[in-house]
Amino acid sequence: MGEIHVAIVGVGNCASSIVQGLAYYEKHHTATIGLMHQSICGYEPKDIKIVAAFDVDKRKVGRPLEEAIFTSPNCTKVFEDQIRQSGVIVRMGNPLDGISSHMADYPENRTFLVSENKPDDVARILKDTGTEIVLNYLPVGSEEATRYYAECCIESGASLINCIPVFIASDEKWVARFREKGIPLVGDDVKSQIGATIIHRTLAKLFHDRGVQIDRTYQLNTGGNTDFLNMLNRNRLISKKISKTEAVQSQLDMPIPSENIHIGPSDYVPWQNDNKICFMRIEGRIFGDVPIDIELRLSVEDSPNSAGCMIDAIRCCKVARDRKISGVLESVSAYTMKHPIHQFPDEVARQMVEEFIRGERER
Repeated sequence: MGEIHVAIVGVGNCASSIVQGLAYYEKHHTATIGLMHQSICGYEPKDIKIVAAFDVDKRKVGRPLEEAIFTSPNCTKVFEDQIRQSGVIVRMGNPLDGISSHMADYPENRTFLVSENKPDDVARILKDTGTEIVLNYLPVGSEEATRYYAECCIESGASLINCIPVFIASDEKWVARFREKGIPLVGDDVKSQIGATIIHRTLAKLFHDRGVQIDRTYQLNTGGNTDFLNMLNRNRLISKKISKTEAVQSQLDMPIPSENIHIGPSDYVPWQNDNKICFMRIEGRIFGDVPIDIELRLSVEDSPNSAGCMIDAIRCCKVARDRKISGVLESVSAYTMKHPIHQFPDEVARQMVEEFIRGERER
C-alpha cells in the first residue's frame, strides 16, 4: 500500500506517543500488542508518515519533530527513543485561544512558553507537504483555534481527525462543509483504548443490561500533564464535561439526573506526569430494590492509551479518502471518539467499523 501523509497540530504528549509508536511498530512490524487492527485494508502502522507539525511553544518551534516530542513540558513515557529523522521541522501555529492565561503561573517545565514567531501559513504548508490527514491535539477548550485549523483543512483538502472536545465532526454545519468539499472527517474527542470513560460506559451498559437501576455515579480523574493543568480553568471544560457525560448517559434508556452524575477532570497532581488515575463509583439497586455499589481505581499512561485508537482512526480515514467518501465517518467516530455525531454501544460501533473496513458500510 502507499503512504498516509499526516500533519500534527499540537506537539504534546499525545503527538509524542504517536510518533514513538510509529517508530516502534516499524521496527516490530509483526507485533500485535496494543493494536486493535494490524492491517486495515492493507495499511499498516508503518505506512503512516508525519509530513508536517505545528506548535506554539518556543522550545519546539523550529526544531526537528523527533527532538520536539521529547522537549518540556512533554512528560509521557518514552517507550521508543530511536526514531529515524523525518526531516519535519515544527512550524509556528496560530495560538488564538489555545493557551489558558492561568498557565503562566506555573514553572516553565510544566507549562507553555509561547514563541514570538509569526504564525506560518498552515493551509499552504498542508498543501505543499501533500498532507492528507490532520490530527488536532490542541489543549481542551481551544474553540477558536480548532475552528481555525478546521478551516485550513477545508481550504487544503485535508481530512481532520479532531481529538479534542470542540464539536466539529458532531456539528451538522461543519459536517456539511466537509461533505461539500469531498473530505472525510472523524471526531470528536478521542477515546482511550482502556480509559476511564470506556470502562464507565461498559459498566453502565452492564448495569442496564442486567436490569440494575443506576442511582448515582462519579468519575474523578487526576493527572500531572499539561492537559490536566490546562483543565484547572473550569471555563475551558464545558464541552469536555458534555462529551464525557454524554458518552456514559448514551448507554442508558433513562438518563441519570444531572445532580447524580459527575464525570470529569478533578485535579492536577504534577508528580503524576502523564499517568492518569481514575476513581470511579457507581451506586444502584438490584433485585428486590437491594442496594449495590462498585468502586474502581484505574491507573494508566494517558497519551499512549489514546494513540491506540488514533492508529486505527488514521488508517480508516485514509481508506475513506481512497474510496472518495466525504463527510463524517460515523462508524469510526462512534468507535474511537467520545462525542461522535451518533452514539452507539461499543460492541455495535466495533461491528460497524468491521463492516466499513470490509466495504459493506459506506461510512
